[in-house]
Amino acid sequence: MSTQLPNNPVESGRKSLAKAARLLFDYAKRHAPPPRVRPERPNLPPAAGNYQGAIVALKAIPFVLLAAFLLSFVWDFDGLGTTLFGLELTFEGLMRTLAVGGLIGFGTNWLAIKMLFHPREKRALVGQGLIPAQRERVIHRLAVAVSEKLINPDAIRRKIEESQIIPRYREVSVGVARRVIEDPNFRDDLRSVVADYAKDALGSPSVRKQIVDFTIEKIEGAAGSGFTGLALKAYRAVGEDDFLRRLDLAVQALPEAVDKGLDTLDLKLDLLPDLIERNADELEQWATRAILDIVDRIDTYELVRDSMRRFDEYQLEDLVMKTSNEQMQYIQYLGGVLGVFGGFVIWQPVWATLVLSIIVLGVWGVDEMLTRKRREQHPPNDVPPSDPPPFALPSSPSAPIEQVSVEREAAVRVD
Repeated sequence: MSTQLPNNPVESGRKSLAKAARLLFDYAKRHAPPPRVRPERPNLPPAAGNYQGAIVALKAIPFVLLAAFLLSFVWDFDGLGTTLFGLELTFEGLMRTLAVGGLIGFGTNWLAIKMLFHPREKRALVGQGLIPAQRERVIHRLAVAVSEKLINPDAIRRKIEESQIIPRYREVSVGVARRVIEDPNFRDDLRSVVADYAKDALGSPSVRKQIVDFTIEKIEGAAGSGFTGLALKAYRAVGEDDFLRRLDLAVQALPEAVDKGLDTLDLKLDLLPDLIERNADELEQWATRAILDIVDRIDTYELVRDSMRRFDEYQLEDLVMKTSNEQMQYIQYLGGVLGVFGGFVIWQPVWATLVLSIIVLGVWGVDEMLTRKRREQHPPNDVPPSDPPPFALPSSPSAPIEQVSVEREAAVRVD
């Protein structure tokens, strides 16, 4: 049963249009293919080599160094020494020297990592952590790096071309449109919506009056000023009420005429699928231009910057630590190992420095030799150029990345 709105035909038209839009959306959703299941996010790739094992072993270093430091107060190679190549070496006090050097190396790295984020709030004497204190500069540089190197209009446009998402969805859209138009239930519902709107609109006295006035104007114009015009004026002079009544009855009969006219709606709908397919290329080009225009209007710098600004200090720390926690731990515990080597240098500055230099150069030389040999045996594969897209995508002018970078660097002055 249609809702009668005799005094508000404009509102009736809006509601009928909204009803038709909902009808089209519902049937398109009904005939659309099932949504593609989004692939699950891949798990964290395994660490290269024995990285996890190295971290587990390194975690024991601080405890070993602390135990050695405490043991040195009880026994520290007391009275032990030797002669090597004529050089007298005294081991007494070596344990404490190595333990202190290792603890200092571990402690300084641990403190340096903590000082990246702590204190989170500015303190009177110790100040504030590096990242919280330089929050705006960090956010600016991160946003610039992401917008220029990772996510930018060129990268998005290239991904759209490679995925061929527009041609694929063009075929899907044409198929959905054909199935919707050929659905007899859709045609019946559409005919009902149009008929209800016609009845609601023609049921309004103001609309009928406008139609009657328009009809009288056209009749008078067609009659002219000759004999027909005089006859019309004479008829209206003696039967004006009857004349208006007949016109109003004719207007009231229009909904029935609309119902009969809707019988030809199926013929019009039958032509739509072929019409859409004939113009599919133009529709695809229009959709491509529209999508690329939207892509070019996306400011990834502003998007990343605004997203980062919504992060508080806790969230920033969590973001950095989640992405580099293992590397931070590796650096932290490796500081203990390097501190032990520093202890050897403190114990025997000249000879320890010479021996460590020989060891470092030897390891570097062997590593370089093995790396070159592996490259010769397994040269990197040449990546063939990707096939061009099956259609030419229009390009839209955009500001060069270098210019954007200069403008953004000027916006945030870096000392």
